[in-house]
Amino acid sequence: MPGRPAPSRRTVLRGAVLTPVAGLGLSACSGGGSGAAATPTAPVELGADSEVANGSAKLYRDQNVVVSRAANGTLKAYSTICTHAQCPIDKLDGTTLICPCHGSQFDALTGKVVQAPATEPLQELKVTPENGKIVAGPAV
Repeated sequence: MPGRPAPSRRTVLRGAVLTPVAGLGLSACSGGGSGAAATPTAPVELGADSEVANGSAKLYRDQNVVVSRAANGTLKAYSTICTHAQCPIDKLDGTTLICPCHGSQFDALTGKVVQAPATEPLQELKVTPENGKIVAGPAV
């Protein structure tokens, strides 16, 4: 283009050096895990119905599900795949789920975001007590 000076050799080399570094930064923000983590696509038995007390929650890491029980005894279940970068959430502190990838936090009783960067609530799952066991799966 006329009137525009050609980039210097230093500018070209700087761009060549920084491009791979920028790529590493972007891959750090991509979904975590090996890609094997997923929300249940069919009903799964999680554990004994008695494992979740009123007003508390239990994290089932292997199934990527959290089950909570309201004070009135009503069960709720949510996928523990973070809605920000699809990382499996592996920490429950009281009734707060904490994503290891970027620090998003969710209320295990409601699925709602309590700390960004996530902006969308967790996916709710169908949950029922069956024969003394908790069974959760895709919403109907």
